[in-house]
Amino acid sequence: VELLKSKDETKDMVLEMEKDIIRLETITERFSKIGSKPSLENINIIALLKESTNYLSSRFPEKVTIKTNLKNNKILIPTNQVLLHWAIENLCKNAVDSMKGNGEIEIILTEEKAHISINISDNGEGIDKSIIKNIFKPGVTSKKRGWGLGLSLSKRIIEEYHKGSLFVMQSGKKTGTTFTIKLPKI
Repeated sequence: VELLKSKDETKDMVLEMEKDIIRLETITERFSKIGSKPSLENINIIALLKESTNYLSSRFPEKVTIKTNLKNNKILIPTNQVLLHWAIENLCKNAVDSMKGNGEIEIILTEEKAHISINISDNGEGIDKSIIKNIFKPGVTSKKRGWGLGLSLSKRIIEEYHKGSLFVMQSGKKTGTTFTIKLPKI
């Protein structure tokens, strides 16, 4: 990559290659943290959500918009930034799949005395009633492709590593789906 940078005709290609390398490093870091007890740091959840949505917005189809309602500027919660970002990314990617690449994802954060709640909503097809009870079990999926691990991993990240909860708040054919993440505050 460094050698290619010196040539003007390859600059765009090199920028994309660098993004791919960073992405591969992130994936490696994520998998290295699953299976070992990750350290939690007091992280500003507002900044993490803004960073996550900016990252995802640039990678989602043009017809998908992400709207946020994050009223505060700073709320510290004990978290592992890499793993929490991964859980949010999994939920948002499922939303994009449910909307078939065309719709709106809304992320709303509410703060209570002892915890915060993050609602991630889409206006997609909703979750089929035949699988909703088992949606967090490994291998359960409504997609033609995929292993059905994203929601299972997300639940593990939220509940086992962050001592929070992840659940389906609501889902319907006409209304889409809302997942809720509850995380304890400091």
